[in-house]
Amino acid sequence: MYSASAAFLATIPSPDRGVWHLGFIPIRAYALCIIAGIIVAIWWGERRWVARGGTKGTVIDIAVFAVPFGLVGGRLYHVITDPELYFTAGRNPWNAFAIWDGGLGIWGAIALGAVGALIACRRKGIPLPALADAIAPGIVTAQAIGRIGNYFNQELYGAHTDLPWGLEIYQRFNPANPDDTLNGIATGHIPLPDSPVQPTFLYELIWNLLIAGLVVWADRRFKLGHGRAFALYVAGYTVGRCWIELLRTDTANHILGLRVNVWTSILVFLGAVIVMVVAKSRGPRELPETLRSRGDERDAETAEPSDEQAGEPAAEEAADETRDEVTVDAGSSAASTTSAASAESAAPEADKPEKS
Repeated sequence: MYSASAAFLATIPSPDRGVWHLGFIPIRAYALCIIAGIIVAIWWGERRWVARGGTKGTVIDIAVFAVPFGLVGGRLYHVITDPELYFTAGRNPWNAFAIWDGGLGIWGAIALGAVGALIACRRKGIPLPALADAIAPGIVTAQAIGRIGNYFNQELYGAHTDLPWGLEIYQRFNPANPDDTLNGIATGHIPLPDSPVQPTFLYELIWNLLIAGLVVWADRRFKLGHGRAFALYVAGYTVGRCWIELLRTDTANHILGLRVNVWTSILVFLGAVIVMVVAKSRGPRELPETLRSRGDERDAETAEPSDEQAGEPAAEEAADETRDEVTVDAGSSAASTTSAASAESAAPEADKPEKS
């Protein structure tokens, strides 16, 4: 009895639910984590962008395009790679739109989110690779925060383990819909047969935070530019995602014996390495003035000097002309005086009789 209690205390307990109700409004932990991650990514990305010389408020403006695109892309990737969850017998196809129940693929979110960011960057006249470098640590940190949502949903875990940090998972009951355990409550904390399990959500959370730190360090140390910081984030994330994916036991499609996300991680890793090599040949980090959005006041001040500044050269030229005129007048007066004095001195000599 003692050993069983000690083993239980050494594991990580799961929350008893992932959704609360405020009247008829459901408050979902997964959604709150996604929103918190987005806020952190925008806040941190904005600070890094301004520190690089970019226009204040740019990241927030671009997020208006990138975030909706990213959410749609993430959901599309999830539905395309796991269609059996929505389009097989006994499944409800309309649940493919139930994003609040979880199910976002990071690669779809990055791909379509980049399209939205590209549209916004072109409108503002700034380079997308430089923006990607600024927001890279924030994005991977947002992913880490999002994994907490998986913890509340009690999903994306690994096989049974006896490790002291194993995750306890419980049966959840939903009287209104017995098949919908995602919205249920763990009454009595009855462990599932495989409990405790590998907490793969926690592994990825920690890994993502380490990658965020790596990107920040490398960016400061090597002054990464032209998309290299973003490529480093992608390469680092895919390495972790690859081995963590192999620990997961949730339903997934396989190709040649490997989960689809493992193959995706391998291909994306190779692409990120190529980007890092190619981007390095483009030279040092972008100049701060190239990161300013159209209409930046600093550009206006540089291109169009103020009325006072514009009037200063004219006043100096006028003063120079006045000094030249004074000098000329003074010179003319001195020449006239010298001529008159010479004439007066010559006159007496002319009156004297010549000696024979």
